[in-house]
Amino acid sequence: MKRSADEHDRKLPSSAADAKPVFITKAERQRLALQRREEAVAEQRRAAIELLQQNHNEAPKPLEDPLPPSDSSQRRDHERDRDRDRDRDRDRDRDRERDRVRDRDRDRDRDRDRDRDRERERDRERERDRDRRTRDRDREREDEARAREQARSEKQAEREKTKELDAIKEQYLGSKKPKKRVIKPSEKFRFSFGWEDTEDTSRDMNALYQNPHEARLLFGRGFIAGMDRREQKKQAARHEKETREEIRRKEGIEELPEEAAAQRKKEAAAENYDSFDMRVDRHWTEKKLEEMTERDWRIFREDFNISFKGSRIPRPMRSWSESKLRPELLKAIEKAGYKTPSPIQMAAIPLGLQQRDVIGIAETGSGKTAAFVLPMLSYITRLPPLTEENEAEGPYAVVLAPTRELAQQIEDETVKFAHYLGIKVVSIVGGQYIEEQGFKLGQGCEVVIATPGRLLDCLERRFAVLNQCNYVVLDEADRMIDMGFEEQVIGVLNKMPSSNLKPENEDEELDEKKIYRTTYMFSATMPPAVERLARKYLRNPVVVTIGTAGKTTDLITQRVIMMKESEKLTMLQKLLDDLGDKTAIVFCNTKKSVDIRAKDLDRLGYRVTTLHGGKSQEQREISLEGFRNRRFNVLVATDVAGRGIDIPDVAHVINYEMPNQIDMYTHRIGRTGRAGKTGSATAFLTLHDSDVFYDLKQMLIQSNSPVPPELARHEASKFKPGSIPDRPPRRNETLFSH
Repeated sequence: MKRSADEHDRKLPSSAADAKPVFITKAERQRLALQRREEAVAEQRRAAIELLQQNHNEAPKPLEDPLPPSDSSQRRDHERDRDRDRDRDRDRDRDRERDRVRDRDRDRDRDRDRDRDRERERDRERERDRDRRTRDRDREREDEARAREQARSEKQAEREKTKELDAIKEQYLGSKKPKKRVIKPSEKFRFSFGWEDTEDTSRDMNALYQNPHEARLLFGRGFIAGMDRREQKKQAARHEKETREEIRRKEGIEELPEEAAAQRKKEAAAENYDSFDMRVDRHWTEKKLEEMTERDWRIFREDFNISFKGSRIPRPMRSWSESKLRPELLKAIEKAGYKTPSPIQMAAIPLGLQQRDVIGIAETGSGKTAAFVLPMLSYITRLPPLTEENEAEGPYAVVLAPTRELAQQIEDETVKFAHYLGIKVVSIVGGQYIEEQGFKLGQGCEVVIATPGRLLDCLERRFAVLNQCNYVVLDEADRMIDMGFEEQVIGVLNKMPSSNLKPENEDEELDEKKIYRTTYMFSATMPPAVERLARKYLRNPVVVTIGTAGKTTDLITQRVIMMKESEKLTMLQKLLDDLGDKTAIVFCNTKKSVDIRAKDLDRLGYRVTTLHGGKSQEQREISLEGFRNRRFNVLVATDVAGRGIDIPDVAHVINYEMPNQIDMYTHRIGRTGRAGKTGSATAFLTLHDSDVFYDLKQMLIQSNSPVPPELARHEASKFKPGSIPDRPPRRNETLFSH
């Protein structure tokens, strides 16, 4: 039986159809659908006719009767229709199988997606559980910390209550004085008439003083007051020589050539001492360095109010030429206009050149910045220069300051000297993009000047490392602790290498060729937190004190005015009118007060600018620059401007609102009277400032400044807050006073 070409092409063996799907065009699919529809309609019609014939008991007659078998052409058509039906059934079965496979694949994909969503939901649930456990853990830690703090507060309150009860008991019942032990007369007047030779204190190692009571006839005849100073000098030189020889013999040390030359020079000077030198000895300013005696150095330290505490302290320097600094630094000092060193520079620079740890306590405006910058730069010049190999190890030195303004001021001072040595300085402070600062650090620098918080951020984000930093300076350390930077400062110090710490034994000599970690700590006051920090990180430090810790300079004229709150603005206007073309800083306690005062003064016609923590870094720099350039002559500020900021030629500091602590008052008025110039400080005092009455009165008395009668008579100025009077008032005194 023949078939058309199309049908032959479409018809495939069963195994081939199962192995490979048949893809047909859209037109072909439409044609097949129409054909299947026509066949279905014909089949329905045939079934209806057959049913109708059965109902009439007639022979079934198909819709299109096949021709008798005798007719071959009709038989062939019938077979062709039968083959077409078979092909159609096979196509229908194949389509059904394809639909079944597609539905199975779709169900499998749907199950897989559902399993994936279920797994993702389980992961999210686990993450939520983990976050919940972390929060619970943090909450438990906070509860424990809160409980510890509450227990500590309760103990403190209990101690305060006990102390208060003891004070009340002592006031009303009197204190229990320990009974004195009664000494019997026989014990009191007992005297031992014999002593051992070791108890004889009249002997002296120096032969000159061994026989003080022996009459020596003709000794000193012809000399002023009978004192032959030439003979005394000879004997003193001889005694010193013998003592040194004895010490060297015991320790097995040979005499150095320079020591022998110095001893011979002293003996020659004693021989040449004639009657012309019997006059009063010269002042230390008229002597050369090698002529200075121990007495001269003592007078020198008293003249500049320098005091040391420590061991093996070098001599202070008297002038820049005696400082042993590099010629490039001396040239930079000369160009900066520093003619003579300040007391803190005289004392601290020789210590820094010996790599000693230093705690400097000096009054504000005393030149502390140059005192640590110059030894730091001298130390860096001894190290190998930065190259591509070692610049990734970080800077050689770090300077920490509490505020951005002070850090930038230290940067300006450091660059002024580092410029001549080719040393690169980078400032890392808040208020600027940390990525830019990280890029600067990545380019390499020898000195980093930073605030503690921002530097710790850079270290934790790996913008910087301190692998080769062995020189650290903590400027205004007490201010950093007051501002809550103690944790950040400790974090920075712990990032530094600890393999080169100095030996804890202070008698052990330092190897001059070895690089030790050197720590400088400068502060105007020394609170307990700073002392705790020094004990932990400084090794055998030398404490250099200039003047008295927490004391103001004598170049500042202090004036305190008692008044009401409503009288302050009028008095402020009067003081500013007396300024002329000079500058003044007005201090307030809060940012809101600063803005209010600035608006009042601006309305009154003054050229005023403000500075407080609420301003951005750019605004603060613009305000300071305008004040330095005299574009503004009045700066209204909070305590942000009270520490470390050096503004030259500030004539007057006005405390419009008194601070709560006397140390802050000291730093505020230290903005004037700097670099050897005089200045004035005025404080407006009200009855609400009674917490500082006692300390303020003591400071005014110590600086020989006038104390207002209202302050002197006030009860709060007689006793320190928190203390009780030495003697409670008697009952009669209380009655008569009323």
